[in-house]
Amino acid sequence: MKITVVGTGYVGLVSGACLAEMGNDVLCLDLDPEKIRILKEGGIPIHEPGLDQVVARNVAAGRLHFTTNVQEAVQFGTIQFIAVGTPPDEDGSADLQYVLSAARNIGRYMTDYKVIVDKSTVPVGTADKVNAAVRAELETRGEDIPYSVVSNPEFLKEGAAVEDFMRPDRIVVGAEDDRAIFMMKALYAPFQRNHEKLLIMDLRSAELTKYAANAMLATRISFMNELALLAESLGADIELVRQGIGSDPRIGYHFLYAGCGYGGSCFPKDVKALIRTGSEEGHPLRVLNAVEEANDAQKLVLVNKVVAHFGEDLSGHHFALWGLAFKPNTDDMREAPSRVIIAELFRRGATVTAYDPVAMDETRRIFGDDPRLRYAERPLQALDEADALLIVTEWKEFRSPDFEVIRSKLKFPIIFDGRNIFDPVLPRAAGLTYLSIGRP
Repeated sequence: MKITVVGTGYVGLVSGACLAEMGNDVLCLDLDPEKIRILKEGGIPIHEPGLDQVVARNVAAGRLHFTTNVQEAVQFGTIQFIAVGTPPDEDGSADLQYVLSAARNIGRYMTDYKVIVDKSTVPVGTADKVNAAVRAELETRGEDIPYSVVSNPEFLKEGAAVEDFMRPDRIVVGAEDDRAIFMMKALYAPFQRNHEKLLIMDLRSAELTKYAANAMLATRISFMNELALLAESLGADIELVRQGIGSDPRIGYHFLYAGCGYGGSCFPKDVKALIRTGSEEGHPLRVLNAVEEANDAQKLVLVNKVVAHFGEDLSGHHFALWGLAFKPNTDDMREAPSRVIIAELFRRGATVTAYDPVAMDETRRIFGDDPRLRYAERPLQALDEADALLIVTEWKEFRSPDFEVIRSKLKFPIIFDGRNIFDPVLPRAAGLTYLSIGRP
């Protein structure tokens, strides 16, 4: 099939590369010439494990192409994926300007039948707006060209996006005409040879499914974080509680880890957008409002522990920080807890030396040349002159450190672990004070 993907962010680039991997002819469009330059020169503008190999392999095979030419992109693919950003607006609603701009461009330049697929995470009713935008452009041209609008939300985890796309656990397709359904089934047939994974539903149900999924996962995280704070007060161990409730098959173990809050491009934005949708419909989502409130508070829990030890005024104190990205295996700093933690340490007068395997360049872009923030080339180097260590992202390389060396380097032998990555016995045996989330 000939496929156009509008947008080369996480969703667009991963989708385009993986569709090309299955033998499709894919053209990726982005209006950012710098992104397209990087891709044409063999680079990858985002960090996603394994993506560089898939892109390089399919570019070399002649199945994956990149352009900034809108007309070329529209006329290339029978299937047109819209995979552009939907950032939160000032009122928390999803900003659809890029989605609708892409839809208008398709209507402006299409010359034959198109299946227009909303891959971006969009509010319920967006398919209607995309349909209206395309129809308006066709009417302006005096054309009556057939097309279909489909909702096909993505369920990709950053850091495992290639694997998720190539081996999906479900493929949600919202479509309401047989021709579009036939084409989407044909497109995804190679991804479900083992068993049927395609869930066909109406457009609005498909749009709501994406938001509902992310909101449920965010709810589990905030629930466990709230429970972790209670466990600390009660002298219970949230890790043992997690095992106890996770063993119930009705609950399961996924997304039950206590920590210093969720971040990234999806959960915060989607929770806000769903709350806004509920408000507009006269159905306030009280649980999700609490989820968001709990997450905002959780991002300060680690700093609160630091303040409890060193006092409200942290002037003159210097801290090592391991982990900047909102989660491992990505350089994504959007809504990352580290941003809140660093800003609060600065506000209280402290300075920081940070280490992250891939997110330091992005952090430099965000914080600029702030002299209060330095960067280390290695985890242990970050401990030089530090009073204590804060762990914010659970990268694998942090999981088995030399605790004796950590103790010898820190001015005060304290680890504040925001991700509960250590068995408390190990750092304490090395003489370290070890403070984690929800454990005695």
